[in-house]
Amino acid sequence: MQLILYILVYPIIWLISILPFRLLYIFSDFVCFLVYTIFGYRKKVVRENIAMALPHLTVKERLTVERKFYSHMCDMFLEMIKTMNISRKEMEKRFKFTNLDLYLDLEKKGKSIALLCAHYASYEWAVSMNYHITFEGFGIYKKINNKYFDKLIKDIRSKFNATLLNTRETIPTIERNYKTNHMSVYGLASDQSPQASKAYHWAPFMGIETPVHTGAEMLAKRFDMNVIFLRNKKVKRGYYEATFELMADNPKEVPNYEISEDFLRRVEKQIHEAPEFYLWTHKRWKHKKK
Repeated sequence: MQLILYILVYPIIWLISILPFRLLYIFSDFVCFLVYTIFGYRKKVVRENIAMALPHLTVKERLTVERKFYSHMCDMFLEMIKTMNISRKEMEKRFKFTNLDLYLDLEKKGKSIALLCAHYASYEWAVSMNYHITFEGFGIYKKINNKYFDKLIKDIRSKFNATLLNTRETIPTIERNYKTNHMSVYGLASDQSPQASKAYHWAPFMGIETPVHTGAEMLAKRFDMNVIFLRNKKVKRGYYEATFELMADNPKEVPNYEISEDFLRRVEKQIHEAPEFYLWTHKRWKHKKK
């Protein structure tokens, strides 16, 4: 059944991937109309999340954020598909890194790097940093149940010289690379909700006390990695900028959970600046202290 679904859907995905950007965004507007207006995909979750995280906004202002978010979400989904057939020249024009020198200076220090980012703006296109680096790039992701689509996602990433690791592969791979002194950078999106029963730490995020993913911090401490944050910004439709920010160059000396909380403050800053570009469909605050 998985193969049949893949065979049926793949031609559509491929056709979308070869659309010129102008047509891609016209199609995105149509998809947004279906997703938001007709089907109301996760509209209740999105509306509740925005209301909890941005209570200072009026109802009208929150609805504006909501509508803009759905438009951006559809753009981002189709941009991800477009990645299948985008050229390096086009990608570098549309996703720019403002201070690669900061990252490259860290490579010279001879330690692997934990790169923390949020599900914000075009976190999918951030993988293009592998065009510019010498360390091997790994992205931590949640494995897709359909093995054919899972392989497709991996193949798309491989064109950027990036290797995807599912949660079970992450620690063994990092440990092996650490023991063999194989310099690597690991991309970790740590802003989503962990299981409350497995949470080691709770902290305020957008003013709401919630469980926090601390895995990135713990891995950085255990394997002595430099820690950086990738601040992603949407400049205009189809164009993004990313800026590296140093968080810790000796994480073992940083008190426990301080890096994780620093990460949350940086994500909050992004959200407050332009909330429409955050991934509001996830139940980020499903676990919270009363």
